[in-house]
Amino acid sequence: MSFTWGNEDDLVVKYSRALAADAVQKVGNGHPGTAMSLAPVAYLIFQKHLVHDPKDPKWIGRDRFVLSCGHSSLTLYTQLFLSGYGLEMSDLESFRTWNSLTPGHPEFGHTAGVEMTTGPLGAGISTAVGMAMAARFEKGLLDPSSELFDHKVYVICSDGDLQEGVSAEASSLAGTQELGNLIVIYDDNRISIEGDTHVAFTENVSARYEAYGWHVEEVSAASDGSVDIKALDAAIERAKQDTKRPSLIRLHTVIAWPAPKAQGTSKSHGSALGDEEIAATKVALGLNPEEKFAMPAELLAHARKVAARGSEVHAAWNSGLEKWKAANPEKGQLLDRLIAGKLPAITLPDFPSDKEIATRAASGKVINALAEQLPELWGGSADLAESNNTTIENGGSFLPASSKMKNANPYGRIIHFGIREHAMGSIVNGITLSGLTKAFGGTFLMFADYMRASVRLAALMDIPSIFVWTHDSIGVGEDGPTHQPIEHFAALRAIPNFNVIRPADANETAACWLEMLKRNKPSGILLSRQNLPVLPANALGVSKGAYAVKPVANPKVSIIATGSEVSVAMKAATQLEADGIATQVVSAPCLEWFSEQDASYRENLLPKSALKVSIEAGVSQGWREYVGDSGVVISLDHFGASASAGKLFEEFGFTGEKVANRIKAAL
Repeated sequence: MSFTWGNEDDLVVKYSRALAADAVQKVGNGHPGTAMSLAPVAYLIFQKHLVHDPKDPKWIGRDRFVLSCGHSSLTLYTQLFLSGYGLEMSDLESFRTWNSLTPGHPEFGHTAGVEMTTGPLGAGISTAVGMAMAARFEKGLLDPSSELFDHKVYVICSDGDLQEGVSAEASSLAGTQELGNLIVIYDDNRISIEGDTHVAFTENVSARYEAYGWHVEEVSAASDGSVDIKALDAAIERAKQDTKRPSLIRLHTVIAWPAPKAQGTSKSHGSALGDEEIAATKVALGLNPEEKFAMPAELLAHARKVAARGSEVHAAWNSGLEKWKAANPEKGQLLDRLIAGKLPAITLPDFPSDKEIATRAASGKVINALAEQLPELWGGSADLAESNNTTIENGGSFLPASSKMKNANPYGRIIHFGIREHAMGSIVNGITLSGLTKAFGGTFLMFADYMRASVRLAALMDIPSIFVWTHDSIGVGEDGPTHQPIEHFAALRAIPNFNVIRPADANETAACWLEMLKRNKPSGILLSRQNLPVLPANALGVSKGAYAVKPVANPKVSIIATGSEVSVAMKAATQLEADGIATQVVSAPCLEWFSEQDASYRENLLPKSALKVSIEAGVSQGWREYVGDSGVVISLDHFGASASAGKLFEEFGFTGEKVANRIKAAL
């Protein structure tokens, strides 16, 4: 069942343009202009080029579509309505209202057919790079010789997306990776909120993307200002044929076309057009100006034939998959496990207590132990692999087949993100959204600031992206305050639905890695540069977020600490016990997990009868919740300095003796 554009499709697009104007007008706010001008573009993609089955939005053989310019959400919602994903006219009528399936920006997990949450400009195209990388890795993991596991990633992006730095970071890497399965349509309408984009954006975008190593097409607007569908269709076909390079189709459009007064204006970008202008637009389209939210039944039925075409393709794919499974039973079992999201039985390394080890080094050993048991685990670093310990030994560098770099492997498990922290976060999200594999990305904790927007999106989408952040405190030492994270613990904990994990030692690190994988939630693990003592292990306690690493019945003092400061707390407890002060020490690798426990468990660790003390080499923000107004917060509410780690911990009060003295003074 092939698709050929005809008169009925012209009419569907006309009504779609009107729907965009009507939806924004009804709610009184939104972005009608781009949705109006892009209506034929999205329709062409969904009807002809996108391999998808509206009856099964999670089919793993589907192509992915990302609307990077998420403010133009109606561009996507209209296609989901027309294709039969479950949206109906009533959903378009409730656009941007409470509890609707059509929120202001597309939200992953909320509306069927939305592949990712978009809105923060640049995030969509950058995350799509991760999806395209995942497609290649998944193919290599399952069967490099089979076409079953090939799929493409389509993106519509805007001027704003390409002005954001993260898109440049990701696009540069996409060119290096030769992601021929990535096709981006750039809506070049030269309009943003402040007017003509040339007030700030005059570069030759086509030349820039050619320099990145992309295949670039230019499609001019038709003589009347509308989209030249035949030219766009031909450009997409050429992009699909270029399997060695990602493609950018620079599409010149007129925003809000064909609104008589609003087209080409910044007002149409983010404001309702007004009843008079909408009526005039409908007249220009040859539609009834009195009708609102119109889509004739016969036209809707015509558009929804795409569902039948999708089901036919899906059925053929299923048939091929069954034959493949019969010929490849072990890989078939792996695929079934990955689709189900299940983990096999996992064995973790055990670290002896006779040797100190940095948690970053322990994490590296854990990653390699996990990699031997989980072929779906892969990842890398923003050019800091040796410091972050994120290299999978003998995993091969994920690079295209043409690469001359050492250990290059198109299906390698080591991702070299380059010095691109923000893009790394987005790419890890894209790999995670692709659905079959588990990815991690590493850098210094200080540079979590550069990727915060990606981390927040992972939390917002509730996807199990894993971020590895090492050099987690003043223990960085001589590099000084520019590289010593102080406020970052609190800043990351402020993100809802995000697990901030700071293990105290090597065995906690191993248990935390397993817990992250089991919980399948967005997580960041914070790891030390400096060596730390190995404490008594308690994997069950780790799963509760906090546990007594030194339990005491009826303690007079209960110290709660994270990371490297747990060993400081243990030394302080020894001194306090020598003075007859019963002291309990609580290791809290993850306060988010701890908050899930019942009140009796939390009370047992931090009893009301005890003096409660927190120790963390970061800002004090958040710790009063645990120690109360009369407790002691031992923190670092100023920047660090350049000196050895030991000197800094001593000068800033993070030694067993100084902590014990503060506690005795408080008592």
